[in-house]
Amino acid sequence: MASDYPALLLNFQGLGDIQMNRKLGFIGLGNMGLPMSINLLKANYEVYGFDTNTKAMELFTAAGGIGLESTKEVAKQCDVIMTSLPTPQIVEMVYQTEEGIIQHAKKGALLIDFSTVNPDLNDSLHKEASVLGLRYLGAPVSGGVIGAINASLTIMVGGSKEDYESASRIFGIVGKNIYHLGLSSSVGSRLKLLNNLMIGFYTEAVAETIVLGEKMGIDGDTLYEVLSNSYGQSRIYERNYMEYMKNNDYAPGFSTNLLLKDLKLAKEMADEAGVSLRIGEKLVELYSEIAQQGYGENDMSAAYLSLKDTCKIKQL
Repeated sequence: MASDYPALLLNFQGLGDIQMNRKLGFIGLGNMGLPMSINLLKANYEVYGFDTNTKAMELFTAAGGIGLESTKEVAKQCDVIMTSLPTPQIVEMVYQTEEGIIQHAKKGALLIDFSTVNPDLNDSLHKEASVLGLRYLGAPVSGGVIGAINASLTIMVGGSKEDYESASRIFGIVGKNIYHLGLSSSVGSRLKLLNNLMIGFYTEAVAETIVLGEKMGIDGDTLYEVLSNSYGQSRIYERNYMEYMKNNDYAPGFSTNLLLKDLKLAKEMADEAGVSLRIGEKLVELYSEIAQQGYGENDMSAAYLSLKDTCKIKQL
């Protein structure tokens, strides 16, 4: 699908017209939302937040955020309302129910959804918001927890150019590489799902390569060094091996369950477009099996552990 106009890449801090006296709201203070909201606090914004997780709320308020009791309260009080939520179903609940954002946001408020959802949901939210005089941007992010902490996220924005430019200060605070991809509110989600489809390929490829290498007597560090200087190098290889496998630590930066959710959404998108995902369809089955093995809440790099289980190779 062609963009409405070429992508605009911004790499900056401190531009845009979201003034410092504007109240910002952030709903979804999880692995991504919490560090993103904290970076806005560090930039001296007044940030109101809500999450159903008590611990997340405690961490948010300890960092200087103002905790509110519901999504509704955030919507009523804030000029800009951001969300970072794990599934489309939760996004629908937070935005579209009677107690949700769209019903209670102030006229003219800007809604920014950083979640990864099906493109049709972006379009639906944009349509409903517009009817009530609200502005909406779909802005999924890539870069994981480390990118959220370091404010180095890639942000893929769809929506009106005017709304995008008004939010550019916020994007420059929470991210590094910011792309305005077009007027469609769903274009960012389309690109994000393509990105995560490739992540699914690479993650399984890394797992298979390392397990086979180990069986061939090749040390993991040696394999990584050589392939990092060959065409087999990839950022996912670097991430999965150096941050997780090498340390035998699979605390989720991006969980298997979330990757599986995005692969299912990518398959739905492909089905609607009439495109056959010859490997992608198998990836949905594969990561479903990995989750069923008990690795759903582990980082996606635990595909390596899953394969060792399947091959009956003893874990260290």
